[in-house]
Amino acid sequence: MMQTNTIVPVCNHVVQERDTARNVSTKTVSFPAESARDFPAGMVSIVRSDVVDKRATNQSRWRITMPRFTKLAIDNVDDLLFGSCPKPLTTRRGLVIGGGEVIPEINFTLDTMTVEASTMKKVVNDYRSMVTGVLDRAVQLEVPGIIVEFETVPPMTEHPDWGMAVVDVLLEALENASAKHQLSGVLRMTPNDNREFERPPIMRSGYWWDNMVELFDRSSVAGAELLSIESVGGKEIHDEALTMGDLRGVIFSLCIMGCRDMRFLWSKLDEIARKHNVHCAGDTACGFGNTAMVLAEQNMIPRVFAAVVRAITAVRSLVAYECGAVGPGKDCGYENIILKAITGYPMANEGKTAACAHLSPVGNVAAAACDTWSNESVQNVKLLGAMAPVCSMEGLAYDCRLMNQAAGDGDDGKRQLRKWLVASDAALDAQAYMITPSSALRLANTIVNADGDYAAGKAVANEAVALLREAHAIGELKIAERELPWLDMMQMTIDELPDDEDAFIAETMPMLDASKFIAGEYELPTS
Repeated sequence: MMQTNTIVPVCNHVVQERDTARNVSTKTVSFPAESARDFPAGMVSIVRSDVVDKRATNQSRWRITMPRFTKLAIDNVDDLLFGSCPKPLTTRRGLVIGGGEVIPEINFTLDTMTVEASTMKKVVNDYRSMVTGVLDRAVQLEVPGIIVEFETVPPMTEHPDWGMAVVDVLLEALENASAKHQLSGVLRMTPNDNREFERPPIMRSGYWWDNMVELFDRSSVAGAELLSIESVGGKEIHDEALTMGDLRGVIFSLCIMGCRDMRFLWSKLDEIARKHNVHCAGDTACGFGNTAMVLAEQNMIPRVFAAVVRAITAVRSLVAYECGAVGPGKDCGYENIILKAITGYPMANEGKTAACAHLSPVGNVAAAACDTWSNESVQNVKLLGAMAPVCSMEGLAYDCRLMNQAAGDGDDGKRQLRKWLVASDAALDAQAYMITPSSALRLANTIVNADGDYAAGKAVANEAVALLREAHAIGELKIAERELPWLDMMQMTIDELPDDEDAFIAETMPMLDASKFIAGEYELPTS
């Protein structure tokens, strides 16, 4: 095998090699030779000629290799619990995430204002006020530790100096809280993915990409230990697929376009994290699964359709962990319970505490297996009790205190509280039922037993429909009468999909609006 930072031409083929020691397989994905220059060093490697089979063509291609999860890290529903996981993460200040306690994770943002050079002084002062108030309340409530997430607004990603001005303020506040109050805290850095600001998006180079990567790199150097993003690869197709109830389009955008973009993006982030000794934490299908959830909440699409979309998003979000992410997974990824079962890494979640950002039908069940408990994001507005970020901090602290009190009674205590969290939501909405521990294990097992992203997407969609049918048939899940035909329609679509990924791409590409995306950015055929 040649050095992994050497780029070499190989045949157009996909192979897998099993690594039994790590319970993963190395998956080799082909992509056009002309796009090889876009991949980070260390991502591309040659495959031995003896494993390339007779189906290979003479077309020059390049290949990227990475591990694929082939078995569950948690295979017993009794062990899929909040506050603990097989692979906890320890930060530089000794905060253990997933080691027995649920940690509050707070996210806050500006009140309505324009972010530009002339307002940056106020922006920085507002963030200083927010983080100071939040950390003061966290100390008063004796939280076991804290994660502060900084989700940049778009101008802060576009202008990395602006983003770094806020990063410095947040890190200084966390350091002061540690020195004065022994509060163990860590910063999660989540730059806004601005790549979609160009239409059609250029995903792997150019102005938006370069500035985003610069912000990731500089914030890592400064001390942000957890790197996350709500990436947008595939949204060019997914948004329309959602509104049209097009399951084929959903699978194509998530499992073909999305997974390919994730591999490119997260391999670059892994490179940054390794260089600066920080951690890739995880991505989220927020712009996909949560968009579906919000549309369903507004009765614009069926809830059962949104539930199946949620199951498929796990295939896309999993790619970050195949590329080196170690958690805690990003809070607004409600698919994280599925990923926890597969990877064993700690996961962030949000539910009722995120009502300040969006409404949902999963307020309690989302906490069933969380390792950090988040509020999504809250604006810096004045409420009767205090500024909104401080009020959010208090809500998170008390939720975590309750879960950690249950953990004090051992796993039986956790299971009892988890039972109530799940039972209070699961029967009322298909989306809640989809992320119960028992459903998550079934979906996770389906994914790890599939051969590749497309196969996993098709299989988990099929399993999700089956779950909903079974639950409704035995009276465990309420589904509106008008939505029941959607189960048949989705099943019909799944049954019509080919087994082969190349055949699926060939069938689907002519159905898409080619003006919305650049095929080469997703290693797709251009003609």
